[in-house]
This record gives sequence, C-alpha cells and structure tokens, in this order.
Amino acid sequence: MSNPDELLVGISALVESGHSNRMSLTVVAGGAVITGRLAPESVWRERVSEVLKDSDHLGPFSDVFFADRPQDRADRDAEPTHLHFHLARILQGNVGIPETGGMYRVAIKDVSAWTVGDFSYSDH
Repeated sequence: MSNPDELLVGISALVESGHSNRMSLTVVAGGAVITGRLAPESVWRERVSEVLKDSDHLGPFSDVFFADRPQDRADRDAEPTHLHFHLARILQGNVGIPETGGMYRVAIKDVSAWTVGDFSYSDH
C-alpha cells in the first residue's frame, strides 16, 4: 500500500500505548503471510536484543536495538510506521516458519492485506 492503512496505524498505536500486547494479527507483505501477536516496539527491541546478546557471534549487534528507542525520540507521539510481531510465523504451505515463533518487523505501508487473528494449521 502506498498510503498506510489508518486502521492498522490505529491498532499499532493502541499496542504502542501499552494497552495490550495480546493483539493477534495476520498480514500479507511482499507476498509473505505473517501471523502472530503484536508487541510494543520497545518490548520487541528488548527481546531481540536479549536473543542477540546471548549469541557468541551476534552479541555485538544487540546494542543496535537500544539505539533510537521509541521512548528516546523527540517525535515519540508520531504515528507508528511499523508492526512489531512476536510469537510470529511466516506461513509457507501447511507449515509456519519458525515453528516456535519469531520476531518480525513489518512496515505498515508494505501491508497489502490483513485480518485480525492468527492462523495455525492442524492435520485434524
């Protein structure tokens, strides 16, 4: 989408305000279907940083996620530009990758379709 969807911006703003981190969402962006729960950007950055910090090879990258944090920005009241997913999967055929869920950041302007809720597959 060339113009960000105002409903998605509103949903993201509510998540950013700390009112809820239990919002499940499924989006299509760049042809990929991503499904999972939204998190405030600051929480998302902290979790990604923690994972990187525990890695022998990727540890130095953990500090990048604390630079330019939302709470440190002068424009912190600006509308959100990204969705921050945790416990998320990219759906491919009948599987979600990764099975345990991952951390994804998606530009709202790149979302071409979306629905509330997350999808999971079952053989039953």
